[in-house]
Amino acid sequence: MKSWWIRGAGGKLVLDLRDAPAPEPKAGELAVRVRAASLNRGEFIASLGLHAAAAEAKPAGQECSGEVLKIGDGVTGFAPGDRVMGRARGAFAELAIMDAREAITVPVRLSWEEAASVPLVFLVSYDMLYPGGSLKPGEWLLVTGVSSGVGVASLQTAKVIGASVIGTSGSAAKLDRLKPLGLDVGVQGRGGGFLEAALKATGGKGVDLVVNNVGGTVFAECIRALAYQGRLATVGYLDRTMTSEIDLEALHSKRLRLFGVSNKLRTAAQRAETVQGFVRDMLPALADGRIRPLVDRVFPFGELPAAQAYMESDAQVGKIAISLPLW
Repeated sequence: MKSWWIRGAGGKLVLDLRDAPAPEPKAGELAVRVRAASLNRGEFIASLGLHAAAAEAKPAGQECSGEVLKIGDGVTGFAPGDRVMGRARGAFAELAIMDAREAITVPVRLSWEEAASVPLVFLVSYDMLYPGGSLKPGEWLLVTGVSSGVGVASLQTAKVIGASVIGTSGSAAKLDRLKPLGLDVGVQGRGGGFLEAALKATGGKGVDLVVNNVGGTVFAECIRALAYQGRLATVGYLDRTMTSEIDLEALHSKRLRLFGVSNKLRTAAQRAETVQGFVRDMLPALADGRIRPLVDRVFPFGELPAAQAYMESDAQVGKIAISLPLW
């Protein structure tokens, strides 16, 4: 089969298209004929530690949609031909392996590309806004870097919950594209400058939950923007700044809760628990059309390096997908 591999070279990441053996599902796994996959910025940033410094290559891609081809021992609830989406090892390939516990049935309304854009960003957003952030109807959410994949998913998830959303972006055009999705307040600017708008929108109270996609350069301002008993989720660091001051007086007096969101150290059972909650609480909104994943652009499978370059140009709003030909 054709498969894209990624390796470190001179501090950069290089993509190689290879012929590789078709993977076989182990117990509890599905082999999926990939129809589409989507890009995630973290996989393409060498400094994030997702790749070894050495030149050793590994299969690229983290999420996809497609049809079940083979079923491993012990798997129930799925059959060959079923349409599924989920995290997957080596998703940028004609075939990929998916843990059956993380496989999600694709709603009929979704295209392959839309389905491939759901698993990571919407599961992360669900984790932050539901069990993590306890966002409630009528509360205010602030999303830094709202035009990113996680940012758009957080916006859409918050609107289903019934919350109001403030989003930041360096581009006024990107903010305009998100208004039809329910963005209540857009703040243009990079590296902060949103505190005044957040306080104005909330009548001086501050926001109830912050999703920080940007990183350390805005962390302190996120703290200042929080209301009493506010929550701050740190999910990304697009600015590559990994440290920041913490206002201990604000943390103490406002009874704030700060938490990180990552699957890096979670067990398979913990990831599966989040999938179950997502299927229960959010999949109906994808099935009935209240949420439609925002796919900015679709590239052919053979043009993954061009898709990577487009992502690194920071031009997209939402997700970038690659489409595989039928076979």
